[in-house]
Amino acid sequence: MDQYIEFASNHYLLVLALATVTFLLIQDFIDNTLAPFKRISPLTAVTKMNSEEVIIIDVREPHEFIKGHIEGAINIPLGKFDEKINTLEKYKDKSILVVCQSGTRSTPACKSLIKAGFNKVFSLTGGMQSWEDNKLPIRLESKKAS
Repeated sequence: MDQYIEFASNHYLLVLALATVTFLLIQDFIDNTLAPFKRISPLTAVTKMNSEEVIIIDVREPHEFIKGHIEGAINIPLGKFDEKINTLEKYKDKSILVVCQSGTRSTPACKSLIKAGFNKVFSLTGGMQSWEDNKLPIRLESKKAS
């Protein structure tokens, strides 16, 4: 036990880093477990798109959306999401895949969809970065934002 205390006092930055990483991993695990929506990988998303109709909602800003998006995606920027969520009412019974650039902006949008009564809500893990890293197709021309 004395060795642990001596190590901790000599390497307090390492101990602090270990505690921080452990806390963040536990927090992420709890968030993923308790989230009312599922996070799915790009390859799982493609499988889902091939087996059923999936509505893709891209919550990035229009200038990001124009640079490349998933075919058929509807662009509703996160800042306008709550005021435009009623335009998605017709898709309540369908699977909804929410996409952003890195996977962080999609979480609040998914929570808003769940709160609005959507049941089959999914978030793309890693967002468009992960989609492009997996060499999946993107559409480069702009689509009219909803």
